[in-house]
Amino acid sequence: MPETPPFVGEVQPPALHLMTLNLRRRMPAWRPGRADRWETRRPALARLLEVERPSILGLQEVLPDQSREVEAMLGDGYVSAGSGRERGGLGERCELHVDAERLRIVGERTWWLSNSPGVPGSRSFGNLFPRIVVQVELQDRATLTRFHVLVTHLDHLSERSRRAAAGLIRAEVESLDAPAAVLGDFNTGAGSATHRALTGGPLADSFDLARERLDPGFGSYSHYRPPRVGARRLDWILVSRGTAVDAAGVDAARPLGVAVSDHDPVHAVVRWDAGADGGAPSEG
Repeated sequence: MPETPPFVGEVQPPALHLMTLNLRRRMPAWRPGRADRWETRRPALARLLEVERPSILGLQEVLPDQSREVEAMLGDGYVSAGSGRERGGLGERCELHVDAERLRIVGERTWWLSNSPGVPGSRSFGNLFPRIVVQVELQDRATLTRFHVLVTHLDHLSERSRRAAAGLIRAEVESLDAPAAVLGDFNTGAGSATHRALTGGPLADSFDLARERLDPGFGSYSHYRPPRVGARRLDWILVSRGTAVDAAGVDAARPLGVAVSDHDPVHAVVRWDAGADGGAPSEG
């Protein structure tokens, strides 16, 4: 079986390995094209997660059965938070999977990108489907630093919806008392109006802050094809300004010779100084 070297792999404190991936929901078996079949992609994803072991994994476009399979791939060393976008937490999910040996979940919530963020299933701004944010507060067991991580999947059709959602996410980050990272599929490229709305305030793109760029400038939506330099990067890892970003990149690996999704994974290695939360560390 061919080796799959890690793109980043496990990191040591105080570094944290963040990874985001639009998993691509499982489609009916009648859908043409072998590359898109979940049965084809699932072993490749298992191999990818085996070699990468991210500190925090943000996933979008996950169906409940896929979520259970991802949990099994990661094993008992991870804990997760997530929800479907429909009422009752049903439907297509956004999720965060966290290395429990390194990090402790202090709090979590799901909110909707709408005029009524607390109303499950709500939608506004012209998007056809509800859009959500899954948000957790974490404490690093090694450094005692507290921080927040948000994962989202913005609308694929409406620029108006994406810009409105960006405003809600930015306002939420501005209200937080500790550093933050925002992971997701934003369905628009870096440099777009949505990207500028999010990076014009407390957040910056990890690719812009990175001391080392791990790819030659790939886009992140390869649609199962070889990645292209200069293509749009739809998937971002945004972090609070002042975050130390050691490295970032789009991972073009094809574990077992297979693309794990129509999107390629995006990674960043970040560091927050101990005490950057501005408050006393909690026990645990």
